[in-house]
Amino acid sequence: MPALGNFFGGVLAEIFTVSEKILSLALHTAAGIVLSVIGLELMPQALAAEQPFIPVLAFVAGSVFFVFLDQGIGYVQSRFGGESKKGMSAAWAIYIGVAIDLFSDGIMIGTGSTVAASLGLLLAIGQVPADIPEGFATIATFKSKGVKRGTRLLLSASFAIPIFLGATVGFWGVKDSKEVVKLSLLAFVAGILLTVSIEEMLTEAHDRPESKWAAFALAGGFALFTLLAVYLEE
Repeated sequence: MPALGNFFGGVLAEIFTVSEKILSLALHTAAGIVLSVIGLELMPQALAAEQPFIPVLAFVAGSVFFVFLDQGIGYVQSRFGGESKKGMSAAWAIYIGVAIDLFSDGIMIGTGSTVAASLGLLLAIGQVPADIPEGFATIATFKSKGVKRGTRLLLSASFAIPIFLGATVGFWGVKDSKEVVKLSLLAFVAGILLTVSIEEMLTEAHDRPESKWAAFALAGGFALFTLLAVYLEE
């Protein structure tokens, strides 16, 4: 379901002509959602560890990991892709960030399914509205970079891989691990997502003509996931 939500968002980006301002709004919305995931779901759980400094270190490690990963992407593209490909690093960084977000969703869904199948289903359904703008922003960014439609559709469909991988890890692997390992993994993912949302999504958004509604889109994305989290807990 989350993979379909992302794919549907990508299809919307294919159907409609996306202006620079609309893309900026979509990126602000997606960043707000990611920040909400970090602040309301990942870090509160991670800090529940008996030794909270371990997840905090994992959080910093996740951020550092993505910085080096982003630099690696930029180097490879500038080294082998030529000048025309240098600007693609932001698009790929956003794609990787959304994929990691989906991976973390999969872990939550898989782990929730070990408690009850209905809980896993509820978590999956709850992620869909938040995944649509992420998929839209990702594919719209690739579209603005001139990537071919066939490649964009393939990239959109590939979002099924991290969600299934995360669900598999959550169901078969993480459930039997020590608590501190599971919580540190969540914090590591949160560190990556924070860096992606601030350094890539919002930076890419601010590189374009901005709408006066940009700040509202950021807050709206945060509020959207907040409402979903609250009602799912109930």
